[in-house]
Amino acid sequence: MSAAAFKQAREFLFAHHGNYPAAHRDFRWPVMEHFNYALDWFDAELATGPQAQHAALRIVGDAAATRSFAELSDASSRLANSLRRLGVQRGDRILVMLGNVVPLWETMLAAMKLGAVVVPATTLLAPADLRDRFDRGRVRHVVARAEDAPKFEGLGAGTTRIAVGGAPGWIDYASLLEAPADFAPDGVTRATDPLLLYFTSGTTAKPKLVLHDQQSYPVGHLITMYWLGLRPGDLHLNISSPGWAKHAWSCFFAPWNAGAAVFINNQPRFDAKDMLAAMSREGVTTFCAPPTVWRMLVQHDMAAHRGALREICSAGEPLNPEIIEHVRREWGMTIREGYGQTETTLQIAAFPGQPVKPGSMGQESPGYRLRLLDHDGEEIEEGEISIALDPAPVALMRGYQQDDGSIAPPALGFYRTGDVATKDADGYYTYVGRADDVFKASDYRISPFELESVLIEHAAVAECAVVPAPDAMRMALPKAFLALAPGAAADRETMLSIFQHLRGRLAPFKRVRRLEVMELPKTISGKIRRVELRQLEERRFASNERPATEAREEDFPELR
Repeated sequence: MSAAAFKQAREFLFAHHGNYPAAHRDFRWPVMEHFNYALDWFDAELATGPQAQHAALRIVGDAAATRSFAELSDASSRLANSLRRLGVQRGDRILVMLGNVVPLWETMLAAMKLGAVVVPATTLLAPADLRDRFDRGRVRHVVARAEDAPKFEGLGAGTTRIAVGGAPGWIDYASLLEAPADFAPDGVTRATDPLLLYFTSGTTAKPKLVLHDQQSYPVGHLITMYWLGLRPGDLHLNISSPGWAKHAWSCFFAPWNAGAAVFINNQPRFDAKDMLAAMSREGVTTFCAPPTVWRMLVQHDMAAHRGALREICSAGEPLNPEIIEHVRREWGMTIREGYGQTETTLQIAAFPGQPVKPGSMGQESPGYRLRLLDHDGEEIEEGEISIALDPAPVALMRGYQQDDGSIAPPALGFYRTGDVATKDADGYYTYVGRADDVFKASDYRISPFELESVLIEHAAVAECAVVPAPDAMRMALPKAFLALAPGAAADRETMLSIFQHLRGRLAPFKRVRRLEVMELPKTISGKIRRVELRQLEERRFASNERPATEAREEDFPELR
């Protein structure tokens, strides 16, 4: 019955493609008591229907391979039987630290079949990060690349260790695929049983542990499927790294919810020109990438590489309007943005068929009810994006895992995202910034993202972060830390050019008054740690220190 409800919700969204008002008004989350995505959807539908021999996963470049739905079903059942023989039980935590290789998808499916909990981990993790995952994540089993085996020395005594490629003292992954392909679960899987345990990126503190259940991501990403515009038979490319939530969003659940194939172009180092060529050569139909990637792509001849593309999207952070306009000129298509979190699925987006407003994230997702709240829980015009919980959307996490292993569900009433936005009369949301990042300067509220969007338009600026620099008279001044584009010099001429650029585009009270070029501190997922930059400025102010590399507006007589 639960699988039927899932299919009914899926068909509803397909039927309302391009009709956002009706989808938003009439969509209802399926009510499910039992659900196992790998068994009830992937095996029972995708791997047995008319598309069973169609490609489910296509990898080109490093570790090139193609697997059909039937082949992945077969391999994951073999793996599940072997894992059970090794002692993996329902509810056990399996840390999966693999790149974009076929075993990643096989392991995810096998874990689901067993009712085990996957702890996704990026291959960039250091031993200290892994120790945290073992300790707080209560990891009992590991599947990792052979080359990463040394990182686990001294960690997790007694854990099952499986290496793709084989490693001394580890079980060779390939040997586990020799088990029988007939798999029988040890019982039913409840829709509320745990499935995924994510460690958030931790831009301001230690990573939080986000627990999702068997329906929150598998069912919740029906909405992501709808936003991406996916259809059965599509070839979908999403650029994100394994270990992070967006990889599960758009390299696993959303495409397979649609019966589409996942496409991966493995590169030793990201090459925008090669990525464009692969997209057009291989016939990619739907594409999603973070703004950082879009900024690299527009530096090349995009017009020659549109290929079979039908839908293009962006997520991860707001996209600068000039990038959207450039792509529209080159491809005749509009990038549609989406907003969500590890804790949720897609909350806000520009959906197919809807007008795109430059600078806006889009409108409220079907299945969500959002409010903009102040600290006291009152609705305001510019406030924290908050999800109403009466009832909570199926797509919301079960809660944060605490140090004692208990799960703290979202507080009653609303789940607060920590992100600030505004909403116009047409229901379009515009991102302002993280609640912790928005600050006051001369009693004016400053959105770092707004200033960063203007800065990134300058040809010399590759990346930037705006933070408050303490000031005795004005309380704070906007200061930008910059990473310059290749070939740009951190000299007086460049700084003057950037200040002049800002003057022509920002009101006086918003203008960035100080610039400093440096290597930006980032989390392991690539997010800029603005908290470190704020703390740096506070220390400098307390010690009356001005770095020699800092350029101040008052240093330039030409600007007076």
